[in-house]
Amino acid sequence: MKVAVVGGGAIGVTAAYDLAERDAEVVVYEKGEIAGESTGRAAGVLYDAFAAPEDARVGDRAIERFREFSGEGDFEFRETPYVLFARDGDEKRADAIREQVPRMQDEGRDVALVDPDELRERFPTVEWDDVGVAAVAENTGCTVPATYAELLAEKASEAGADVRTGTEARLDAESLEIETDEGTESFDAILVAAGAHTKRLLAETGIQVALKPYRVQALTAGFDDDRRDDLPMAYDATAGYYLRPHPDGLLAGDGTEEVESDPDDWKRDADSEFVDVTRERLGHRLGEFGAVREAWAGLCVATPDRDPLLGELREGLFVAAGWQGHGFMRAPALAEAAAESVLGEDPIPEFDPTRFDGDEEFDIVEGMAVE
Repeated sequence: MKVAVVGGGAIGVTAAYDLAERDAEVVVYEKGEIAGESTGRAAGVLYDAFAAPEDARVGDRAIERFREFSGEGDFEFRETPYVLFARDGDEKRADAIREQVPRMQDEGRDVALVDPDELRERFPTVEWDDVGVAAVAENTGCTVPATYAELLAEKASEAGADVRTGTEARLDAESLEIETDEGTESFDAILVAAGAHTKRLLAETGIQVALKPYRVQALTAGFDDDRRDDLPMAYDATAGYYLRPHPDGLLAGDGTEEVESDPDDWKRDADSEFVDVTRERLGHRLGEFGAVREAWAGLCVATPDRDPLLGELREGLFVAAGWQGHGFMRAPALAEAAAESVLGEDPIPEFDPTRFDGDEEFDIVEGMAVE
């Protein structure tokens, strides 16, 4: 079976590896560099703390595979607990956390409600005085996302895939052909895993999909090495921001823009307002920290129901997109499912991309939002 994979992010290169491992003839088309778009700008927060059964299965498999790959090349899965909390007075999100944690536990997730005193004892680096309700997930970690994509691209090549960077692909959905500046090539199947470019790439073939790219922001800042050893990953559901340890010190982000972005024309630097607000938040939560070292924006992709489009759109044409900010952390499992779909299986029917017509009206919401 000859398969084209369009997109060299974490999903695309992992799917290429899984397909090549199952004896498919695979060509990957990446118009830039591996991890050059959303994957390279991702937060690198990895957790399996999901309440919906399909999401929990995906999260479990993703963490399992991250652990399997850790230690190869430059990729490392760094064990780091994940704290989810709502502040005093935020009853809406506090109730949501109280309701979701038992459901996560029912799905086998290692998550438990904790009180602020337990947080202070376990994570003394962080200020927890304003916390009303909190939970800690244990089977979690963090990483530098580009190292994962680079590793899987290398593994895909070693398994026999032809990984072509600097090669823009134009697809013909009817004939299952890919056209590049080098010529035209026919395939038995095409998997479009082009992130924020997926909607436009498919629209050029006359196929509408219910996807909206949107902009998010993050920064890194210095942080004392001794304190960093005690720093968890944390998500403040009330304020809608996260933080995590990072090789440069710490990383923090939010800045979701609830408007659709143009994937070819968007601001890649972070807004000064985002940097200022994030400094204030980190100062409140962590006290002293170092200078901001880098601040940037990336693109996520939303769907009407916040679940991805994964599977066959029409005969021989497959899509894997719409991760709502949870793409990289679930990439090993989602890509595996995408590869299985190409090979005739239906591993996650809940994510069937034909459940939408493609012309739906919907709002963009923060991917990590607790409601």
